[in-house]
Amino acid sequence: MPKGYVLINTDTGSDADVAKELNKIEGTIAETIYGVYDIIATVNAETMDKLKEIIRYRVRSIGGIRSTLTVIVTEEAKP
Repeated sequence: MPKGYVLINTDTGSDADVAKELNKIEGTIAETIYGVYDIIATVNAETMDKLKEIIRYRVRSIGGIRSTLTVIVTEEAKP
């Protein structure tokens, strides 16, 4: 299952609202964080095309997002 992490900078004071909207997207878990970025969102999808579609059209269209940095998982480490 394809997975991506999206690091998000938001407009000042909008991080909680943006995280709430992100959590409405199926397969997405958003958490507010401290540091260079305001939110980290984990996005899971059935296919790579669906993952790209969710990030490109659903995540990035949310109001209050200033910038994003997306990291796509290529392989999960097995124990």
